[in-house]
Amino acid sequence: MEKVRLGPRTLFYPLPAVLVGVKVDERPNYLIASWYGIATSKPPVLSVALQPVRYTLKEIKEQGLFPINVASADMAEDVDYCGVYSGHIRDKSQIFQPFYGVTETVLLIEECLVNFECIVLHSLDLGSHTLIIGQIVETHIHESFLTHGKADPEKIDPLLFIPGTRQYHRWGEVIGKTFHVGREV
Repeated sequence: MEKVRLGPRTLFYPLPAVLVGVKVDERPNYLIASWYGIATSKPPVLSVALQPVRYTLKEIKEQGLFPINVASADMAEDVDYCGVYSGHIRDKSQIFQPFYGVTETVLLIEECLVNFECIVLHSLDLGSHTLIIGQIVETHIHESFLTHGKADPEKIDPLLFIPGTRQYHRWGEVIGKTFHVGREV
C-alpha cells in the first residue's frame, strides 16, 4: 500500500464530543469541544483547546476552573445546538440541568455521562486555539454506568465526532482485549 502525503493534519479519530460549561453574566453557557485529551494520569490532568474568540475561554481564564462534561450519543441534538449557536446569540442556559461539585463553581451537566472538575494549571496560546491544561479535582459518573465499581465503556456510549466528515457517531464494536490480542502474533 502506497502512502500519500497530506501535509500537517490532525487526523485522530474519533473524538468524543464534550461540553465545557461556564457561567456568563450569571447564566449557564455551554460550548461543544472535541479538541481535548488526557495529558497525564498522576496527577490526573486533561487538556482542552478552545478558540480565543470564545467567551467561554475568557471565563475559564478568570475563574481558573473548567469542566469537561462527556455527552452521550442520545444527546446529539442538544450538544450540536451548543456548537451551532454562540452564547452571544442564543441563551443556552435552559438546555441542561446544571449541578456543582466539590469546587462549588464549576458548571457540571446532570445529563452528561461523566463530568470532570478541573483547576487550570496552564494556558498556552497555540495560534488558532488556546490550550487549557487542568488538573482533575473530582470525577462524577452516574451509578448506572459502573460495573463492579468501575466505569464501563459499554454502558457509557459517548457521542463521537469525526473531523472532516462533519458527522456524529456511536461507539463501535470490541476488537479485542488490550495487551492480550498481541500475544496471538
